Amino acid sequence: MPKIRLKSLITLLLSMSLLVGAVLTGACATPPGVNSRVVEDYSARRASALVEENRDNPGFVILDVRTPEEFDDGHIETAINIDFYADTFRDELDVLDKDKIYLLYCRSGNRSGQTTELMDELGFTRIDHLTGGIIEWKAEGLPIVR
Repeated sequence: MPKIRLKSLITLLLSMSLLVGAVLTGACATPPGVNSRVVEDYSARRASALVEENRDNPGFVILDVRTPEEFDDGHIETAINIDFYADTFRDELDVLDKDKIYLLYCRSGNRSGQTTELMDELGFTRIDHLTGGIIEWKAEGLPIVR
C-alpha cells in the first residue's frame, strides 16, 4: 500500500509542477497590443549566416538605410533602400510589415542604430542590426552587389 501512495504523491507533485509552470509562463507573456520587440545585434559573419538561413523566407527583409548613392555603390544582395536622410523616412518605415524580420544596416551602424529605436516606436517586432554596417561586411570579404 505505501508504494501506491508514493506513486500517487509523485504524480500529484509532477502535475502541480506542470500547472505552476504553465501559470507562471502565461503571467510572463506579453499582453496583446503591447510591443514585444526583439532587437539583436549581429556581426557581419553572423548576419551573413542569417541572410543565408533566410534566403527563401518572404518574411525576411534586408533594409539598407544609407543614401541612394551609397546604396548604388554596393549593397547586400536583395536589400531594399530607404534613405535615412529623406523627409519621408519615418513614413516609408511605417508602411512596412511590422511582423517581418528585418536585418538593418547602414555604413557603420550609426544610422541603423538610430533606426532600430524608430522602428521600435513604430511597433516592429523583430529587428536584427548589423552593428558594423557595410564597412564591416566588406572588411570580412562578404559579397555585395551593385
